[in-house]
Amino acid sequence: MSTGFTVPLSKIIKEFSLEVICDKKDGEETLISSTDVNRPGINLTGFFEYFDAKRIQIMGRMEFAYLENLSPEQRKKSIFSMFEQKFPCLVVTRGLEIFPEIKEAALANDIVVLRTTDSTSSFLSGLISYLNVELAPRITRHGVFIEIYGEGVLILGESGVGKSETAIELVKRGHRLIADDAVEIRRVSNRSLVGSSPQNIRHFLELRGIGIINVRRLYGMGSIKVTEKIDMIIKMEPWDSEKVYDRMGMESEYANILGIEVPSHTIPIKPGRNLAIILEVAAMNNRQKKMGYNAAEELMHNLGMPTDINGNNADWDTF
Repeated sequence: MSTGFTVPLSKIIKEFSLEVICDKKDGEETLISSTDVNRPGINLTGFFEYFDAKRIQIMGRMEFAYLENLSPEQRKKSIFSMFEQKFPCLVVTRGLEIFPEIKEAALANDIVVLRTTDSTSSFLSGLISYLNVELAPRITRHGVFIEIYGEGVLILGESGVGKSETAIELVKRGHRLIADDAVEIRRVSNRSLVGSSPQNIRHFLELRGIGIINVRRLYGMGSIKVTEKIDMIIKMEPWDSEKVYDRMGMESEYANILGIEVPSHTIPIKPGRNLAIILEVAAMNNRQKKMGYNAAEELMHNLGMPTDINGNNADWDTF
């Protein structure tokens, strides 16, 4: 799948410690734009219908066994036909010895050839996971992102509502800050969102009246984390006496981010409320719900009040 983002091939080489066998003649940086990769077994036979030239090509023992059984003339023709498709790069796995025809075709078509000692399956899974993160659709939201008891909690709200103050209290209680002010959210799969901080403001947090602090410097490496899955959203807002807030938790609220529904709760802010403890409880309760336990449903059952098919209580308004 192609995306609107790219990742430099040099970054992939560094991430996976790949050996460079052949590089482009002009030294131009190669950009990867597809999260999909390809093992060109069938393409080496001359079949190129549906061939996606944006994909990284990966050869392992199977492809090399096929090429070894060809005559030198057939092998050269097969390899050159493939390299003429102008794909971004070829990665050879298991540390296999590179055929001279591959080097020749790579230099003739300005294609990078790399090598790894990893097995083909291991390298494939690692590369696909890496590309899914690096090339994922993304947006940036104003908020604070923190890990609480293993749950990624995205805190949203207007400026000055107390997001950063709550975050620093949570850090003091042993939880880990991921991002403050700007949270970069990536859709890494059809079910998962991952949040992180832009590199230039990572680990920094703003406290009104104090200024900018470096959380990692003040509280140590155990107080921060680079990235985390978004499990829940907390919306903080000033208490409105005329608004009715959820007291039972029977009805599930969700927020849609990049097409994925994420559990969401609105927390009214009022003097005297310990927000850090409330967020800790919210994180633990969300974890329990994912494991199949809902305290509100158990209470309704104990009171003899049936719930409807969606888990909502049918008689609560008259209780």
